[in-house]
Amino acid sequence: MVDTESFIEQKVTEISEAIGDSNAIIALSGGVDSSTAAALAYEAVGDQLTPVYVDTGLMRKGETEEIRETFSYMENLRVVDARERFLDALSGVVDPEKKRHVIGEGFIREFETVAREVDADYLVQGTIYPDRIESEGTIKSHHNVGGLPDVIDFEGIVEPMRDLYKDEVREVARALDLEEIVSERMPFPGPGLAVRVLGEVTEGKLEVAREANHVVEEELAEHEPWQALAAVLGKATGVKGDNRVHGWVVAVRSVESRDGMTARAQEVDWATLQRIQSRITGENENVSRVVYDVTHKPPATIEYE
Repeated sequence: MVDTESFIEQKVTEISEAIGDSNAIIALSGGVDSSTAAALAYEAVGDQLTPVYVDTGLMRKGETEEIRETFSYMENLRVVDARERFLDALSGVVDPEKKRHVIGEGFIREFETVAREVDADYLVQGTIYPDRIESEGTIKSHHNVGGLPDVIDFEGIVEPMRDLYKDEVREVARALDLEEIVSERMPFPGPGLAVRVLGEVTEGKLEVAREANHVVEEELAEHEPWQALAAVLGKATGVKGDNRVHGWVVAVRSVESRDGMTARAQEVDWATLQRIQSRITGENENVSRVVYDVTHKPPATIEYE
């Protein structure tokens, strides 16, 4: 495990030396990785740092409002509404790798725009070790690693936690006294709900995924999974009232893990699963059935794309 006190001291110094007298922006998503990187960078360079949260339209329910509240202490916080731009860029894209590259480039271009406005030369990211390993191993291209475009308008990218696993990042977050809602937050993919929607990303499918994920996180909170999610798979026949419907199939997944490199499907009791399916199908007329994923990692990945 990481020596948090030494790690924080070392990284604050490294960030300060890397950025120097320049300005920097931090890619802030609200997850534990980017939040911890932001806290380290803020301690290192203070007001030279501009935290940037990009609302891609691919986020969890209530995410943007929560970000504004949680990080209001950072005076330079920027919230960028890029929902229309991201959905336009994803229109017609069905290949999972291409999705990640489209989203990765979209993020960088949004960051570059803000960087020009605040005269920032450096980009700080919350990249962690599993992100690099999975991208280098071609398991998947993380939006902030393998999904980055070839040409980037920054003097440098600073990744203070690139050698840490998720559980080590949480230790650092606790040592930095970050709120529990941040330090203990369930992992959420950088590309957001786009990788929980199989095939083309549309507003309709995103709304189904957003509401279903909200239900799953609420209902499985007491089970304390490492990660729990809902994904929109495709369509299947169902019955609503006296009518035959062709609605969305939603897969529920809940796993136990230490670092995300491997994971075991969580054994969830039948009553809880029935409550989840009842809420998802009852609260969304476009969902015809709900299934539970019992596959470990490997052979499956945690996310669907």
